[in-house]
Amino acid sequence: MTWEAVTSLLWLLVSVVLVIGLAYWFTRYVAGRGLLGPGQKGRGMEILAQLSLGRDQRLALAQVGGRYFLLGITAGQITTLAEFTKEEAALWQERPEVPDGQPPSFREALHTVLQQKRRR
Repeated sequence: MTWEAVTSLLWLLVSVVLVIGLAYWFTRYVAGRGLLGPGQKGRGMEILAQLSLGRDQRLALAQVGGRYFLLGITAGQITTLAEFTKEEAALWQERPEVPDGQPPSFREALHTVLQQKRRR
């Protein structure tokens, strides 16, 4: 093997290691700060609560700035089902004590929240 071939092989090895190292550092930097992707923090948006309804179907309570939305989420779309005040949204996050140890069903919880909204 000639000296040129050895030098070329070493440069190739150094370049590959450098590219892998930079890719690792960059992904750690970006992922660690949440700069890309749907999980951005500090942008005024947050999912406060979620409830799975079935395969690829769920309800989510989202806060966007000072507004609160109940969203229906499926694989194909996201639909705004209702908008709540801060007080109404706080009810979704509370877990009231139930005497028999059973939490209320989703239907009962939704019915309670909607009744409270109608009263205001």
